[in-house]
Amino acid sequence: MRRRRREFSAISLSFLDIMSCGFGAVVLLFLIIKHQTDVAVSMPAYDLDREVRTLQAEIDRARARRDELAERADDSDADLAAAQEAAEEARAALTAARAETRVPGTSGAREREALRASLRRTEQEKRALEAEIHARSKNVRTFVGEGNREYLTGIQLGGQRILILLDTSASMLDESIVNVIRRRNMSDDAKRRSTKWRQALATVDWITARFPAASRYQIYTFDTAAEPALPATRGQWLAVSAVDRLNEAVATLKQRIPAGGSSLERAFMVMQEMDPPPDNVYLITDGLPTQGLAAPSGSTVSGRERLRLFETAVARIPRGIPINVVLLPMEGDPMAPSAFWQIALYTRGAFLSPASDWP
Repeated sequence: MRRRRREFSAISLSFLDIMSCGFGAVVLLFLIIKHQTDVAVSMPAYDLDREVRTLQAEIDRARARRDELAERADDSDADLAAAQEAAEEARAALTAARAETRVPGTSGAREREALRASLRRTEQEKRALEAEIHARSKNVRTFVGEGNREYLTGIQLGGQRILILLDTSASMLDESIVNVIRRRNMSDDAKRRSTKWRQALATVDWITARFPAASRYQIYTFDTAAEPALPATRGQWLAVSAVDRLNEAVATLKQRIPAGGSSLERAFMVMQEMDPPPDNVYLITDGLPTQGLAAPSGSTVSGRERLRLFETAVARIPRGIPINVVLLPMEGDPMAPSAFWQIALYTRGAFLSPASDWP
């Protein structure tokens, strides 16, 4: 007897497919939800304690310096005011004596002469006091900013051996590349009248006017090479007390004409030439270098290449020397502020990007 074949049902097969798909969806949903619960959101933690401590130390030093200068100014003002008051009293007495001479009498002439002698002595004392106040001042030169204004810059002014590095490359002629190219083709007088270049020279004037009288200094300019402002003084420390020579160095800078590229590496190598090394450095520039110890192979230098040249130059800085950076504006160099700020931070110097009317 032949066995009867079981009948095939399409409905039962579809039901199994639906159940399998549903179970697979549930498993997939479970895996997704479980995976998301295992992912931990973590935020990077930045440790700013070092920067905070550095900035706080700079603030404390600035406040101490401000209090010291304020106390010295108060003492000097009080001494000068006393001398002026004594002179005024002598002048008033002399005026009264002159009035008495109109009245007949024999004692008027003697009193007048005595008052004149007293006035001369008072004037001499006043001049002596002013000379003493000037001698006690630490500023051997004077520099008055536009409108006779004073600025709180954060720059640590002082040191026993002070070095100024002034960028004299062609970019110091203007803030934009187009205007730099235009000014390069102008006369020397027009180049010297450049607003940006005059601001750089005024910055040197401002710094040198605040040199401590007992310190020593040196001023170097750099473009593709680094040279002292006074050619015969390479590698030498000059006395700030020799004011005529300091004025000569500043005047020599005002005859320079910015030209060529900039080699920051050669500028930093100057610190290695000085013996003993400087204990405070002021760098006045406007951007990343365009060459190293040798000229670039091409006609243009990329931003990445300039940053590499900058890092090579930084390796030339001796340990323990603070670098105070005054960065003037320059178009098309967005990495310069961050790079020079890091130099100032890690050498415990200061960073200043001045306004157009500073100093």
